[in-house]
Amino acid sequence: MCPSLIKSISLEVLKNQDLCIEIERLIKNNHIMSTLTVPSPQPSPREDAQNLHRAFKGLGCDTGAVVNILAHRDASHRDHILQEYETLFSHDLRKVLADELHGNLKKAVLLWMENPAERDAIALRQAIKSVPLFDARGVTELICTRTCAQIRQIKQVYSSKWSSLEDDIKSHASGDHKRLLLAYINTTRYEGPEIDALLVESDANFIRKVKAGSSSDEAVLIELFTERSRAHLVALRSAYFTMYQKDLRMAIKDVTSGSFKNGLSAILQCAENPAKYYAKVMRKAMRGLGTHDTAVIRVVVTRAEIDMQEIKVEYQKRFKKPLVDVIHSETSGHYRSFLLALIAG
Repeated sequence: MCPSLIKSISLEVLKNQDLCIEIERLIKNNHIMSTLTVPSPQPSPREDAQNLHRAFKGLGCDTGAVVNILAHRDASHRDHILQEYETLFSHDLRKVLADELHGNLKKAVLLWMENPAERDAIALRQAIKSVPLFDARGVTELICTRTCAQIRQIKQVYSSKWSSLEDDIKSHASGDHKRLLLAYINTTRYEGPEIDALLVESDANFIRKVKAGSSSDEAVLIELFTERSRAHLVALRSAYFTMYQKDLRMAIKDVTSGSFKNGLSAILQCAENPAKYYAKVMRKAMRGLGTHDTAVIRVVVTRAEIDMQEIKVEYQKRFKKPLVDVIHSETSGHYRSFLLALIAG
């Protein structure tokens, strides 16, 4: 490789402070930007279980009390509430919530009460079996944004509850999108920060030569985007711009289309800035006539304890409106209160 190009990639990728910070962020498990607010000290799980039981008694459910409790408890505390409720009242709290709550609030609260792997598996099943059409964007979001370890856990939960995730994808997805999803859930990727500058340049050269509609080129694109690390993809986008003065996302869009294009774009965006990707998902879910509540619930519930603060910042930066205000205007009632409690911290 030309020494000047090595130097260019090194300066642009390895010594660019913003990119290095982003790569470092990808491997820090303690980088949590939660918006969940919890009382200090939190009531005991037993006390919460008893108060929830009181909210269910009598004529009608005290839905406000349920929201005030569950929307302000962290994951560990919610698990203990489930255990205490079972011990005290011999009922699965999730089944009681399913009977007492309704509509979008019910969907959001039930998803909130699951652990992350169970939550992703349930949301994935809903997206795959979506009626009347397979929810390609939802499936892409839930698969192409997760790490290898998360995918393994999701597959285990999915198969224990329903069937093989791989078989369901084969039955419902199609074309290059199906091949991308199958490759992504069956590939073990390196998750560390080290990158190979020679491989970065080779990948950039390949993408430059990709022809739209070429099955062989599309197969290599799938291999590249499912096998390369997130740090590698961050470096690849920067190197591609250095080498060809064109944004890599635009280059991919020029030669792909539909759900396949969206899948590649999701992988690339989440390698660089997951919060920005989720801000865009929220924007699409709440713009125009009607609100795609399933997508709103999925993002708010799955990201509230991870990076919702960053998502809020990205939403404000890109769309010039506070995410809290948009959700307030697009939702109502206890459903609105629950979502706002999760994101307004």
